[in-house]
Amino acid sequence: MSKITFIGAGSTVFAKNVLGDCMGTAALQGFEFALFDIDLERLEDSRRMLNNIKASTGSTCMVKAYTDRKEALRGAKYVINAIQVGGYEPCTVTDFEIPKKYGLRQTIADTAGIGGIFRNLRTIPVMLDFAADIREVCPDALFLNYTNPMAVLTNVMNTYGGVQTVGLCHSVQHCIPGLFEALGMDQTGVQAKIAGINHMAWLLEVTKDGEDLYPEIKRRAAEKQQEHHHDMVRYEMMLKFGYYITESSEHNAEYHPYFIKRNYPELIERFQIPLDEYPRRCVEQISKWKQMREELVHDTALQHERSHEYASYILEAIETNVPFKIGGNVLNTGLITNLPREACVEVPCLVDASGVTPTYVGDLPPQCAALNRTNINTQLLTIEAAITGKKEHIYHAAMLDPHTSAELSMDDIVAMCNDLIAAHGTWLPEFK
Repeated sequence: MSKITFIGAGSTVFAKNVLGDCMGTAALQGFEFALFDIDLERLEDSRRMLNNIKASTGSTCMVKAYTDRKEALRGAKYVINAIQVGGYEPCTVTDFEIPKKYGLRQTIADTAGIGGIFRNLRTIPVMLDFAADIREVCPDALFLNYTNPMAVLTNVMNTYGGVQTVGLCHSVQHCIPGLFEALGMDQTGVQAKIAGINHMAWLLEVTKDGEDLYPEIKRRAAEKQQEHHHDMVRYEMMLKFGYYITESSEHNAEYHPYFIKRNYPELIERFQIPLDEYPRRCVEQISKWKQMREELVHDTALQHERSHEYASYILEAIETNVPFKIGGNVLNTGLITNLPREACVEVPCLVDASGVTPTYVGDLPPQCAALNRTNINTQLLTIEAAITGKKEHIYHAAMLDPHTSAELSMDDIVAMCNDLIAAHGTWLPEFK
């Protein structure tokens, strides 16, 4: 029996989307779904939830929960990763509250910036432990990474983990629908090309019947900037730099030095920037979980419709050899020629029985590549810190981050990093 292993299966809602999709896919019938999580209560919740879907759909997949990670992985053909190391408390709270004492404000802090750096540092050792197990018990498995920070973790698994890994983020497939709906445009028949880095990939081409739609998109976006709306940062970046970005405005507000500035507090209101947005979402999700648990875990007739998450489509394409195109995060083996080769890039990929094959993009527009490189610098220095255990590379990563360096002096950046290292304690034992 072929096996799909889901690590971080206690993320019950996400497990429903990804494994619920797989359960309803004809090519994946008869697979074992091996669930693993360190939270045994949430693990059992997910097992029950998936068995509810199985009962309502008549799927022939088998759901099994494991308390031994290596056994969950043993013999797996596919591994799906959705962990969060450190959780909302204490680690996410720490990532926000200590920088705030230095006057550094964040919105999401799961990808770039000081929050992204420390999220990486506590997650990389755990991921490398996964990699060691995978090399031992399922060396040919394809690792589908959904965990943020996407670019760094996918890079590490490929470069240092020795595991064939593709990083998956739904911002690519949501880019066109979200943009066109907001601008009141019909997306039927629209052809798009997207490439860059995760959470800062660029809508390079957008056409319909051969006509370039960017002039109309920009005209409508410029009009919409006269009023308050949720996507003002991305529209502003598009109008100034020429191209629309895949990930949300609340994310991109903290990837650049232009929007969250102590000396220009009016920018927060002007661009509708939701400071401390991620902690707010976490609290809301935690408070809603009790009701959601009743719906997911106790509903024995639980239904599921296939979502837009890539995982089931990737596995289906490999199993059936019917090609499917995704936006995937992969190593830059000359795919984007004006970004560093050691970076992880997000590019169109073809999936079939041969696996995931990235496509060649060539040069990005120079201003887009330049903006990507500002974030890649911090990504690569974060990896250097994690792999070498040298604390000075944490400082380098933070000092090269566009938002952090725009707000704080070098001395304050070093002091803030030291405070974060101390506060993380056992989460970062190699830097104590």
